[in-house]
Amino acid sequence: MDGARAVIRPIGKPGDLGWMVMAHGEQYAAEFGWDTTFEALVAGIVADFAAADGPARRAGWIAEQDGRRVGCVLCVADDESTAKLRILLVDPVARGQRLGTRLVDECLEFARAAGYARIRLWTNDPLTSARGIYLAAGFRLVAEEPHHSFGVDLVGQVYELDLAPGPGRRS
Repeated sequence: MDGARAVIRPIGKPGDLGWMVMAHGEQYAAEFGWDTTFEALVAGIVADFAAADGPARRAGWIAEQDGRRVGCVLCVADDESTAKLRILLVDPVARGQRLGTRLVDECLEFARAAGYARIRLWTNDPLTSARGIYLAAGFRLVAEEPHHSFGVDLVGQVYELDLAPGPGRRS
């Protein structure tokens, strides 16, 4: 990559959804040793996103640099008042450019505009960079639970953010 600033665009080009699944499978195997059950989980999330009705209640974004996909995130409905941030990813070649923050900001902006009162996400303890992004955006840890998934022992974490404007909240 020549260092050109990455652009973030809405999902919609052929290959976007497949890239999300492939990139997650390859990257998490390489970085964390996770098996193909993680890729299968991501495939289900992406399939549900693609099949869902109501584009006013869901959206997704791709980060591109030099014409190559280097990041993604989805925002979907968890329930009527709660959005869910899903499958945030930044390719290692594009890290250090605040792309994760930019993708999360897109998700939060959409969730607020769509009328959600809060946003939730599920992650796992080894994902320290993502956790830093979530905490900086104002998310708070609301639950943790150890589990064995994707071929490894993990601690699942649920984070939430109240989207209503108020003192000390990032908008």
